[in-house]
Amino acid sequence: MNKTVNAAAIGYGRRGPNMVGQLLKFDFVNITAVCDEYEDRVENAQKAVADARGYTPFGSTNYREVINREDVDIVFVFTSWESHVDIAVDSMRAGKYTAIEVGGAYCVEDCWRLVDTYEETGTPFMFLENCCYGEKELLALNMARQGLFGEIVHCAGGYCHDLRSQVAYGKENRQYRLRNYLARNCDNYPTHDLGPIAKLLDINRGNRMTSIITVASGAKGVNSFVRRNKPEDTELCNASFAQGDIVKSFITCENGETIDLTLDTTLPRFYSRLFTVRGTEGAFMEDGNLVYLDKVHDKYHDYPQKLWNNAKDYAKYYNHPLWANPEELLGHGHGGMDYLLLAALFDSYFNNTHPPIDIYDAAAWMCITALSEQSLKEGSKKLDIPDFTRGKYLNRQDHSVGIFSLEK
Repeated sequence: MNKTVNAAAIGYGRRGPNMVGQLLKFDFVNITAVCDEYEDRVENAQKAVADARGYTPFGSTNYREVINREDVDIVFVFTSWESHVDIAVDSMRAGKYTAIEVGGAYCVEDCWRLVDTYEETGTPFMFLENCCYGEKELLALNMARQGLFGEIVHCAGGYCHDLRSQVAYGKENRQYRLRNYLARNCDNYPTHDLGPIAKLLDINRGNRMTSIITVASGAKGVNSFVRRNKPEDTELCNASFAQGDIVKSFITCENGETIDLTLDTTLPRFYSRLFTVRGTEGAFMEDGNLVYLDKVHDKYHDYPQKLWNNAKDYAKYYNHPLWANPEELLGHGHGGMDYLLLAALFDSYFNNTHPPIDIYDAAAWMCITALSEQSLKEGSKKLDIPDFTRGKYLNRQDHSVGIFSLEK
């Protein structure tokens, strides 16, 4: 590719270093500006670029100085959850192609702000949900699109990741999860699990999510962890955490499907996104890497252990084209998902096509955090999910195209 693009990286805390490293793997990307609220992180980001490319980008602790620079074409937002929307809105108003990291919204109004700004400015926007490009997620998507599971009835997903240490040492590491887990009870990180499901169910393109109910367990996990591992931190040992250890959200869709989401980050467990697809003729389950097809597998005798990891056999025939040569993605972030996500963004940017994960996806998925929090505050009340497309989901005219598209 002979073209080049100038990028700004805002945020160099936990996610920023990995994503800056991924950006630097694209030879046509020049990182011309970096930003973080902490000066030492700005310096670290500048050094990372200098070591890799031999030049030092502009650095600032004020993101507005970055987004208004003439030598910035794309703004990447890798900051804490609280600041995503404000920076994205200002970036779109500055006319910069805007890409924000994942995380839930703090209020539904913020999701409308994103949509309204995009519709007012026409500035391109992409939501950086890397799990939409996961190998298993795309395998299931491809199998579903080819009809192997029949009519899809139910999907499930989760963000199941033991983050007790990250939360407990939040003060030392200047990590935003600690303050969130102390103050809020919600599904604070829904898009890793919801994103791939939404694409499979054609959410915002002929289908939409209509309602949500959320329930939560008590908050015991972080306190127990802190008392055993940081007994000297008496303040945190005695803190009252708001965030439930297990949060379950149940979503209904206009076309009749249901979605079951789980947040599970403060109890001991192995990592999983619980990705599950259930249809009238079969199923896909991430845990165990299982495929079960009607009239192929024996419902009485094919117990899970007999089907363990059989999805690899189906992958030989149904792997998504992006994963045709998975060995080529070794060494890239999150098993290759980050590389494919960024490649999809740059394909959209250079070809001036609609991004595969757009502003309406971001708003619909991010609002789940705000609505789950409200549902819990109101005794697990059933709440309506807004249609951020304002009816356009029935006949969308803007489509992503090419190998990175996630549409039918």
